[in-house]
Amino acid sequence: MDTYSEEAVRLLSDLVGIESVTPWLVPEGKGESAIVDHIGAFLEHHGIGVEVEEIAPGRFNLLATLQGRLPGPTLCLNAHTDTVGYDNWRSDALRPRVEGDLLIGLGAADDKGGCAAIMLALKSLVSSPPDRGSVVAAFVADEEALSIGSERLVQREGIDAAIVIEPIGLGEVVVAHQGFGWIDIITHGVAAHGSAPDAGVDSIIHMSWLISALERLELEKFSKTVGEFCGKTVFHTSKISGGTDYATYPTSTSLGIEIGTQPGENLQDRLQEIHGFIAELSEEHPTLKADVIVRLEREPFVAKGHERILESLSDASRSVLGADPVQVGLNAWTDAGLLQSAGIPTILMGPTGGNFHAPGEWVSLPKLIQFCAVLEATARSYLR
Repeated sequence: MDTYSEEAVRLLSDLVGIESVTPWLVPEGKGESAIVDHIGAFLEHHGIGVEVEEIAPGRFNLLATLQGRLPGPTLCLNAHTDTVGYDNWRSDALRPRVEGDLLIGLGAADDKGGCAAIMLALKSLVSSPPDRGSVVAAFVADEEALSIGSERLVQREGIDAAIVIEPIGLGEVVVAHQGFGWIDIITHGVAAHGSAPDAGVDSIIHMSWLISALERLELEKFSKTVGEFCGKTVFHTSKISGGTDYATYPTSTSLGIEIGTQPGENLQDRLQEIHGFIAELSEEHPTLKADVIVRLEREPFVAKGHERILESLSDASRSVLGADPVQVGLNAWTDAGLLQSAGIPTILMGPTGGNFHAPGEWVSLPKLIQFCAVLEATARSYLR
């Protein structure tokens, strides 16, 4: 494992220094072009064939394929190359630094550490190819937004199992996680002069009633899910806008929310709850009118048919870490949900990190180096 050390630091530092902010979230973000070029050059230098696919204007997936000695199954290793924005730490987000055992920088854990782990595992595997089958490494675009990279990936045929890499924590494997919806709730008012309350209807006041109802849903239902396998059901308000000026009743107010679904649920369960309290409030306040618009829906992830890849991970974990991986759930959503929904047996694992989407994001270098060894050993076990 020590052979990974210096190269892992150098490789990950290079990746962190490349701006790859997803432009869906931040319009001026540069996307994946430059980082895909960098990853592709590294892999080609080590004799690994790559394919770059433009999946939308200026948005790219990179696929690298390594063939084993004999025909056999195909294992996909999936990590995303995009990041969120960095306005809160613009001065040093793209300047990776090592402090103690941590490498700090934008995407160090989420998910450039995963990209680096795949690159190093492939480099090791190419020098002594697996017994049979093939590894397809997918460096995908846009996971931090609409996941158009993995949406394109699952259209490919012939993937028999997948490992999605996110900074879950070394020694754990995620076999289920929540789904979510991004939803806009829009209340409608009637414009009028501020001195004409009989003519005006205040869409902002109406929205305040709906926010209070959402808070009750959070307190009375979601708070009771703290002990669930996949954690407390996700809910938060995300953005709000409305009104035109101080002197006019506001005609429209929009609230964006993110709301989760546990395994066994879907977004229709949440929509039914939202429409229910809109109907209740409308009986009390007949002027209240509201629309509910789903902007994005992702179903929960539950691993199925994954026993063989999980057994390979267990073999690798015992060899490298001295223990079986702990099976856990997650209260976030990842591209594992897309791969499993496409019928590809999938598990989720990764190195240890923290401060995701926030200043000072970090990954543990010792844990990352161990994870590289676990990933390589898992691939060899699955393809033996």
